[in-house]
Amino acid sequence: MAGVPAPSRSGGPRLRLRLPLAARGERPAEGRVYGRQRNGRPTRLTAIGTGVAALVATVAVAGLDRLVFGGLGPLFGIGYLVICFQLAVRVRFADLPAAPISGPIGFAVALLLFGPVTSTGTTAQVVALATGLALRAGWLFSGTGLAAAIVLARFVAQRRIHRAR
Repeated sequence: MAGVPAPSRSGGPRLRLRLPLAARGERPAEGRVYGRQRNGRPTRLTAIGTGVAALVATVAVAGLDRLVFGGLGPLFGIGYLVICFQLAVRVRFADLPAAPISGPIGFAVALLLFGPVTSTGTTAQVVALATGLALRAGWLFSGTGLAAAIVLARFVAQRRIHRAR
């Protein structure tokens, strides 16, 4: 912002602030309203945002499932499917590969934090993670496949739109 002295009504100079865009007569950039741009399009996640969202949401669903049902069951699997769907739909076009990659990372972290471990030590953690991934492979592959299919469909659709221009 630039300060420009302007005469005040009392006769002495006062400081008037100008916005740089308003001074040049340009329209300010469109803002965002509750997760949507003003033109109605939803906001998009970056690759880092996709990873953080996957991690936080998957750990939250796993914690809720552990709190309510005492373990990681169908609620965790269904929550993972919903998370993968949302990630694939909301990621930016430039960051499309992040959606199918970040989901399984969040899944593995949630298993590390909330999976059952019967003994202590690093080896027990690795064995518990491998067992948890093997027992929940259906949910893991379903969510990852869903995200990959949506990302592939978005990529193909965008390429067709680009070629049509």
